[in-house]
Amino acid sequence: MLPERVIEIIHEMKAERIRGASWLAKRGAEAFLALAEELDEALLEDAIRELRREIINVNPSMASLYNLARFIPVTNKRELVRMRALEFLRRIEESKRELANVGAQLIEERDVIITHSFSSAVLEIFRMAKERRKSFKVILTESSPDYEGIHLAKELEELSIDFEIITDAQLGLFCRKATLAIVGADMVTKDGSVVNKAGTYLLALACHENDVPFYVAAETYKFHPTLRANEVTLMERDFERGNFRVRNVLFDVTPWKFIRGIITELGIVIPPRDIQ
Repeated sequence: MLPERVIEIIHEMKAERIRGASWLAKRGAEAFLALAEELDEALLEDAIRELRREIINVNPSMASLYNLARFIPVTNKRELVRMRALEFLRRIEESKRELANVGAQLIEERDVIITHSFSSAVLEIFRMAKERRKSFKVILTESSPDYEGIHLAKELEELSIDFEIITDAQLGLFCRKATLAIVGADMVTKDGSVVNKAGTYLLALACHENDVPFYVAAETYKFHPTLRANEVTLMERDFERGNFRVRNVLFDVTPWKFIRGIITELGIVIPPRDIQ
């Protein structure tokens, strides 16, 4: 049985609607820290096995949770669990900073960048480009039905970055005005496809049709070591409007052939050439 504090973190992760794979991985690592702090060492191994399953099941579409679970060893050594969880948290912050440094270099003066949903990695790219005094504009979708794009708009407003919000249905129309597209990712599959908020595939298609370079920002802990595109479980959440059930698959899969490159903390990866 997991401690109450750990169960509360799992419930918080399952209830989250806006923040994505990085935030969930961070909270998951904090759950392992809490487990190491609160549980007797004699019970620790079984609890770690249970928590690893719970973490992955929060959202099977997110490779960050799978890689976090693999990163924490099944052991009765409390300090080892604590050290590994802290190491994962450190890597999250360092990789995001280095990724932003790489991504900001892609942004040219007076670029118009189109994006979809909310990605902390993409936000950090915008933040760093702004710090380097680059002048650019962001076109972002409202990202229904959870409206993650509105959350991104608030962040851009605080950074004094010029932006324009569009409905999801206008992706194709406004893509023509963009010079660059950057989106986040919840998973990069072994064969180079990208799993992200539903609508990402449509944006990639529109960019392909209009010759707009389409990039994905994904730290390497979002790369799944074994799953291929056709093996990914795409999470669906219940949704109703006007007393009608509306299909609400949260993610879609964008094939690698529509992706110019994947921005990581190690540089820009060209799928599938650089993905093993």
